[in-house]
Amino acid sequence: MQYFPLFVDTTSLNVLVVGAGEVAARKTELLLRTHARITLVAPHACSTINRLVATHDTLTWIEREYQPGDLDDQQLVFVATNDRELNRDISSQAKARNLLVNVVDAPQQCGFITPSIIDRSPILIAMSSGGVAPVLLRYLRQKLEADIPRSIARLGQFAEKFREKVKQRFDNLTQRRYFWEDFFDGDIAEQVLKGNEEIATQQMTQYLSETSPMVAGQVYLVGAGPGDPELLTFRALRLMQKADVVVYDRLVSQDILDMVRRDAEKIYVGKAASNHTLPQQDINQLLVDEAKAGKRVVRLKGGDPFIFGRGGEEIETLLEHKIGFEVVPGITAASGAASYAGIPLTHRDHAQSVVFATGHLKDDSINLDWPALVQKGQTLVFYMGLTGLPIICRELVANGMPPSMPIALVEQATTPEQQVVTGTLENIQQRAAHIKPPALIIVGSVVMLREKLNWFQTGSAAIEHAAD
Repeated sequence: MQYFPLFVDTTSLNVLVVGAGEVAARKTELLLRTHARITLVAPHACSTINRLVATHDTLTWIEREYQPGDLDDQQLVFVATNDRELNRDISSQAKARNLLVNVVDAPQQCGFITPSIIDRSPILIAMSSGGVAPVLLRYLRQKLEADIPRSIARLGQFAEKFREKVKQRFDNLTQRRYFWEDFFDGDIAEQVLKGNEEIATQQMTQYLSETSPMVAGQVYLVGAGPGDPELLTFRALRLMQKADVVVYDRLVSQDILDMVRRDAEKIYVGKAASNHTLPQQDINQLLVDEAKAGKRVVRLKGGDPFIFGRGGEEIETLLEHKIGFEVVPGITAASGAASYAGIPLTHRDHAQSVVFATGHLKDDSINLDWPALVQKGQTLVFYMGLTGLPIICRELVANGMPPSMPIALVEQATTPEQQVVTGTLENIQQRAAHIKPPALIIVGSVVMLREKLNWFQTGSAAIEHAAD
């Protein structure tokens, strides 16, 4: 992040604008919507500047050429002349004084850049592309302008009016946040948006007098999907942005963690082969303890909580302690990996059933019903099976599966780092020596369809680095 976004208090801010053409006028018009005191220096001014000076007492025009002393007592500087050498000199002088300076159309000379703004005061949304994609930024702004009603400003003003009363009613920060979340999702906010502020005020007053400050903890077992953040469900995203505590494992990507509420506590409990950061029973107890403290806890799991995610074990513990919970399904790794790799798990001509199995080793063995797995017209998907790949291949062949059966390994499925290696049961170990966890194993004749179907892929093929 080259540019750090922030909002500056303009109550007592002194701003210098050098230049008085139409470009400077656009900057000045924006500044005049703030509380800043603006000094404009230029020997000549366009008609827009003349009109602004005549109608705003916070704008002063000094009718002469720029002088270095004009930087005295200023905190923010905008440079918008048509003299490039002068612009560069002013930028250097301002930076030497540790002043923030913006030179129009010269980002390399800027100490800051101005964002694209959606103004719903007191609600402000500022966006920037760092100057690299202004058309895309304009497109995004148009979308947001259409989606965010102008009446949202009323909601911000209404919340400000009741802010102190809510503080008095709820002395705990978590309780206040829960209250406001309920408020913005409720009927009172709807009345404010419609302009019925008198009705909303009556309802809010009554609501504050009746609402109990007691907050009950809750646990949400949320499936984070196979890796691509765009595969999150809407509900998963909403809960992630409301969570007080997020307990997550190693299969949850950083891109997904970045979508969690910024001030939420994040607790890593990841597990790798023979390396458990926290034993499962301790994870179960952690969820109980955090919920009993009145917190909204999101247990974020890669894939789906109920498919090799040990979600059932965690729920049993929550039930024992009478902790409320909810399960939010996610796209399981098998579905995501197969789709992005261009391998259908079922197909009329190849597979009429699919079986999910764990390839997790215990005592150097994988205790599965191998004869049941070796069935005609069936696709096998092994989770956590990379370490046990030699055993999986050996046992499948030993129980009647032909050594020539196609197999695929998908590493880092659905992410930009995805790799797919295909082969057969007899040669896959040599071909996949570079593949590392997390990886999924797909066995079956459907793997043969990958070359044909993946050619047409636009999503997975675009991000995949195949190693066939």
